[in-house]
Amino acid sequence: MSKFKFHKLAAIVVLIVFAGWVATGAFSSVGSDAQAEKPSAAEQPKAEAPLLRTVSVVVPPRQAHARAIRISGLTEADKRAVLATRVGGVISELPVKQGDRVKTGDLVLMLDAEEKVSAVANAKQLLAQRQAEIDASERLAKSGNLPKLQLDTARSALAAAKSQLDAAEAELARNEVKAPFDGVIDRVAVELGSAIMQGGEVATILSLDPIVARGEVSERDLGYLKIGDEAKVRLVSGDVVEGTVRYISRDASSATRTFRVEIAIPNADGAIPAGMTAEITVQTAPTDAITLPRSVVTLSKDGDLGIRAVGADGKVAFYPIDLIDDTQNGLVLAGIPDGAQVIVAGQDLVKEGDEVNAVVADEAAVKKLVQDTSGTQ
Repeated sequence: MSKFKFHKLAAIVVLIVFAGWVATGAFSSVGSDAQAEKPSAAEQPKAEAPLLRTVSVVVPPRQAHARAIRISGLTEADKRAVLATRVGGVISELPVKQGDRVKTGDLVLMLDAEEKVSAVANAKQLLAQRQAEIDASERLAKSGNLPKLQLDTARSALAAAKSQLDAAEAELARNEVKAPFDGVIDRVAVELGSAIMQGGEVATILSLDPIVARGEVSERDLGYLKIGDEAKVRLVSGDVVEGTVRYISRDASSATRTFRVEIAIPNADGAIPAGMTAEITVQTAPTDAITLPRSVVTLSKDGDLGIRAVGADGKVAFYPIDLIDDTQNGLVLAGIPDGAQVIVAGQDLVKEGDEVNAVVADEAAVKKLVQDTSGTQ
């Protein structure tokens, strides 16, 4: 019985000792050197600094560049009129044909009006008679042989004769159709000897000097245009002519939100027809800008179009741009600070605020970028 108690007591003692050993944590060092497992703070290796991304940069030269606004449009006549008759009748004279040039007041059509011609002749004869009567009456009145009342009657008769002649001539003129301005007869809708009703179409006349190139300019470009600006117009035939801005609408199209623009182009020989497709280019006042390849332009995190550059602190900054022109040498941009180190390689791999290693791009690489850009036009 005592022997059993001794073994029981020994087991309890061993259990207590083992629990104390576990509590000390010394068991974690079993099979290894405790000092080797836990080096001192001075012996711990230092964390390596993160590697900076390398980007190529350039400081592009500044230049004064005139913004080029390009507008698609077409040519149209400066003036266009459809001539019509004021009375009905039979066409007795038709001295013009398609393609003829006419001056203001030239006869285009005459209706048969024998009775009206006679009325004019009679009115002229009556006016001559009344003029002779008034001359005689005035001589008699000066000598005192004619009462003043009879002289007034003669004067009234002369005025009535003049009015009658004016009315007869006006009625005859209603049988005539004349050119309202200098131009070209584009279409003749009648034939000599045919009958025509009042208001019937006679001919279409166009004034082609100047010829007008018409187009629509966007809201964004409207503020850069003004009356009198010089413009170049490239016709679908390949010819390039020059003109000036003569009209800018102040009322936008409700469908396209664009504004009508007209360019007046000298066309004395009428070589440029109406209705021809044209591309209008207007050069605005020069502004300070730089030229960069298209591949340099990128988007910010907010979706704005611009470029990334490296600041004096070595960090990436984003600058929104104003596109001035698109040339064979690249994009002409404004809105970039003077001296900015523009990233030309690696700009899409970094973001604003990143610290980078900026390396100046060699001249050959920049030229290659520009050549690649122009080759894709």
